[in-house]
Amino acid sequence: MGDPGVSREKRGALLALGSVPLIMTLGNSMLIPVLPAIRRELGLTPFQTSLIITVFSVMAILFIPRAGWLSDRIGRKRVIVPCLILAGIGGAVCAAAVVWLDRSYPFLLAGRVLQGIGAAGAAPVVMPLVGDLFRSKEQVSEGLGLIETSNTFGKVLSPIIGAALALIVWYAPFLAIPVFAAAAALLVGLLVRTPAQPGEPQPLPAFLRALRRVFRRHGRWLLAVFALGGLGMFFLFAGLVHLSDVLEDRLGLAGVWKGVVLALPLAVLCTASWLTGKWIGERTRRMKAVATAGFALSACAAGACAAADGVWAQLALFGAAGLGIGAALPCLDALITEGIDEAYRGTVGSLYSSMRFTGVALGPPAASLLGRPDADPLYWCLAAAGAISALVAWLAIRPGRPNPRVYAGPRLIGRPTPGRASPGRPSPGRPSPGRPTPGR
Repeated sequence: MGDPGVSREKRGALLALGSVPLIMTLGNSMLIPVLPAIRRELGLTPFQTSLIITVFSVMAILFIPRAGWLSDRIGRKRVIVPCLILAGIGGAVCAAAVVWLDRSYPFLLAGRVLQGIGAAGAAPVVMPLVGDLFRSKEQVSEGLGLIETSNTFGKVLSPIIGAALALIVWYAPFLAIPVFAAAAALLVGLLVRTPAQPGEPQPLPAFLRALRRVFRRHGRWLLAVFALGGLGMFFLFAGLVHLSDVLEDRLGLAGVWKGVVLALPLAVLCTASWLTGKWIGERTRRMKAVATAGFALSACAAGACAAADGVWAQLALFGAAGLGIGAALPCLDALITEGIDEAYRGTVGSLYSSMRFTGVALGPPAASLLGRPDADPLYWCLAAAGAISALVAWLAIRPGRPNPRVYAGPRLIGRPTPGRASPGRPSPGRPSPGRPTPGR
């Protein structure tokens, strides 16, 4: 972020925070090009192999809401750093299992469980922390675009790094996970200075009552954004796992070359995320339009894959789908972060991240069950997911409505932040703006 109003310290913090989704993505997605080798070396079925990705995501789904709530209570950094360390320990357990044990599969899954719990408290808490660090809405949107770009850039690097490490030995990607997690923990520990907590946290019963009021007020668009995040990640991971198998089975591609080919559509997705994050600003109407168009494009591309002749044509079409998903994801992130007060941002953002991991968990099994021997059922399933996403984005996200006062008993939900007007109270020298939110 090159804004002169952003201090060097905050730019360093943003780069450190960008390393968390980048490295967490590497710790999961770089296994995708290695899954066929893992299947051969451990004598697994395609479904058993897909569980290596799925069990990681299931643990993240279960623990992300707890981590988000905890980050609202004790602070984001106090959750992120220990969870990065736990993710590294999980990676070490996976590596030890496949190197030293004959019946390694159960212990491999156990290591992935630990890694998923660690990821639950690391990457999802980054998004609300960006909202805490930056007060300008333009800076928040651009920062979230950079975080989403780091996430997708990790997906671009993942197949290349995973395939390159596997050239050394097939289990080398597992050995790399503790190193990556330690690097991220060190960067966050040294460079991120979190804002002070505004007063004592609410008691849990009061917090839950206030959170219920947030969902009663904003539930329609929040649930829509949650669903869209899950569908987008389902589309992405189901397509990636299927393409990994197809490139090896039908084209004989393996190693780094397969990683490079898999990275091509992901590079399109990464670029789209970065450009969208810079372009949308705080314009909620633009966020809705871009998300709707992006998911519609992914639906059309997936449907065309079923009729396409040849792997390369399907790869190009999946790149078009990646363009649509890459444009949609920063819009969803910004709607969550800018539409929810910081006192509840960690909890609400964690529920959103949990839904994204649900999509990650369902994608690989869907690819293994629907992608063989004929991939048409998988492509039509992805086309339906894209079409439903576009419809939900268009109908359920309603930007441009004023943000009226929302009460939690005798006090407002959402404590006033220094430098901002209290809800329903105009700032000195200017009329009440009636800030638009994504809609009710």
